[in-house]
Amino acid sequence: MANYVLAYRGGAMGESPEEQEAAMTAWMNWFGALGEAIVDMGSPFGASSTIGADGSVKDGGASTLTGYSIVVADSQEDAVAKAKGCPVLQSGGAVEVYESVPVG
Repeated sequence: MANYVLAYRGGAMGESPEEQEAAMTAWMNWFGALGEAIVDMGSPFGASSTIGADGSVKDGGASTLTGYSIVVADSQEDAVAKAKGCPVLQSGGAVEVYESVPVG
């Protein structure tokens, strides 16, 4: 078992309060289905900056990430299978799956 970071790109919560509520319900249902595999539900990202190797700073994140969650899974393939149910995919977003490698 290892931890995997699910990094979200794009997606939307909807314009109207009803759409936003439906989106939040979809997220909570997905988290509920994952059960104990959820290590950290994570959160959406707000304002961001990118710092270059030369120390320059630009507004906005270069990676366009919009949020994250952390799950525990048996393998990369298992983590990918878990990520396939993510509601961000239903709103045109994408999920990147990274194994978190322990250091030390």
